[in-house]
Amino acid sequence: MEHKERTTVALRAQDPISQAGVASQLRARPEVNVTEWGEGENAPQVVVMVVDSVDEDVLRTLRNIQRTSDSRTVLVTTDIDEQKLVSAAECGVAGVIRRSESTPEHLVHVIATVSRGEGHLPSDLLGRLLAEVGRLQGQVLGPRGLHFTGLAAREVDVLRLVAEGYDTADIATKLAYSERTIKNVLHSVMTRLQLRNRSHAVAYAMRQGLI
Repeated sequence: MEHKERTTVALRAQDPISQAGVASQLRARPEVNVTEWGEGENAPQVVVMVVDSVDEDVLRTLRNIQRTSDSRTVLVTTDIDEQKLVSAAECGVAGVIRRSESTPEHLVHVIATVSRGEGHLPSDLLGRLLAEVGRLQGQVLGPRGLHFTGLAAREVDVLRLVAEGYDTADIATKLAYSERTIKNVLHSVMTRLQLRNRSHAVAYAMRQGLI
């Protein structure tokens, strides 16, 4: 069977046995090409980092990969919880696999997923992360008028009134802002979220459950 272009992969492991073991598994696979780590244009498409747990040294290495290359990172780890996952994600990690689940087939599948610009998480970790996101929205962001969608409370109010059919002058009156401010709010939302027009903006807000 003929494979498409192979994904270039560099390995970073905390110990030589893990490095050698994962390298030998991946070198046997026709879908990937194991290379040395390089920066800039020489950077691999995906970096696989094999660790026991996510500590400050690991996060520092991840930040360095994020800063010096366009490589996507897959983290293979023995131990991770949702807090450490958030820290890793902030450092550019796109895929997480537990060591106990890192068969060659699964690892190659996640490498391919990540190289396409998608992400991968263990399902139980994803469930806990979503619960944590819900808690954070309710207890931390909501009271400050913020949303995970990146929309502030004022922006949501404007979109809600647009959805109800009010024009700029009416919205300005209802919210006690100038028309110029309302126009600026709408322009900012549409530019930031790459929305084509007011109808598109309203549809986006409805999909997000904001209105």
